[in-house]
Amino acid sequence: MMASTVYSICVFLFMCLFVLQALAGRDFYKILGVPRSASLNQIKKAYRKLAKELHPDRNKDDPKTQEKFQDLGAAYEVLSDPDKRKTYDKFGEEGLKNDAFGGSDPFASFFGDFGFFTGGHRPEEREIPRGADVVMDLWVTLEELYSGNFVEVIRNKPVMKPASGTRKCNCRQEMVTRQLGPGRFQMTQQTVCDECPNIKLVNEEKLLEIEVEPGMHDGQEQKFIAEGEPHIDGDPGDLKVRIKTSPHAIFERRGDDLYTNITVSLTDALCGFEMDITHLDGHKVHILRDKITWPGARLRKKNEGMPNYENNNVFGTLYITFDVDFPKGQLSKENIEVIKKIFQEDSKTKVYNGLQGF
Repeated sequence: MMASTVYSICVFLFMCLFVLQALAGRDFYKILGVPRSASLNQIKKAYRKLAKELHPDRNKDDPKTQEKFQDLGAAYEVLSDPDKRKTYDKFGEEGLKNDAFGGSDPFASFFGDFGFFTGGHRPEEREIPRGADVVMDLWVTLEELYSGNFVEVIRNKPVMKPASGTRKCNCRQEMVTRQLGPGRFQMTQQTVCDECPNIKLVNEEKLLEIEVEPGMHDGQEQKFIAEGEPHIDGDPGDLKVRIKTSPHAIFERRGDDLYTNITVSLTDALCGFEMDITHLDGHKVHILRDKITWPGARLRKKNEGMPNYENNNVFGTLYITFDVDFPKGQLSKENIEVIKKIFQEDSKTKVYNGLQGF
């Protein structure tokens, strides 16, 4: 009786301690403006929206902007990580600092060494079987990865429905003791099953809305919990949608940077030129060259690459490589003399092994 009273008092004190710790920390759900039941997609969407609104570059007059932006980053870091979010939901921000006893039950770790509370052993948890995960490739354009988009996909999913009769379920191996005689026993292992209502699998169409987030990378996966293959005696697997980037006619992506090529005439290469490039979202990138452009010359346009996935306010670089279209045919002797007079340079003909970089 006394042991039970001590245990109850200790449990009460521990609960008070963790409640106080949780109340002392920041409310990450309130910072992001999402409910505690929010999905990972809702959390990401809320973070991207607030990151743009609270970015210090856009709120230079607000002295608290930096603090708000840091709180937002901390909230996203925790709630976007399943393990950290689970710890935060249980023990609050203070629990994250202490790792909440390594993610274990603090009461179990505290009282686990005292056999008089639990009888000296803990009940074993039986692992719940899961159905197979389904991986699906979703081909998207570079424009969608730049601006974001919502894509609707019809999923033919096997769904369990009630059927007549019963079936054996939750089968497991158990040790059975049988008495052979006075003082003689035999232990054998045998399969024990329960009787469950019978079920059948029926294919049903389900409409899934997949968000293509700005800055996502090729091969990145988006998980839909319990949308995979069902398991007759357990939980369904997950559906993993893997992003695949379709080739683009103008731009090539490498990380957060974009690459493209422009071919100009020899006249423009020598005299300079001015032009606009239409970007992935339709805005114009202005190009001005007021000096000679040689074949292979490269121009960098900062903040004209892809948006960063973690922070859409940050953009990569656009690299533009120039090619020169030389005219075909022959020049007259008069034109040759004029060109020589303009450049006034001696012949620079040189024979070398270009593969060695000399």
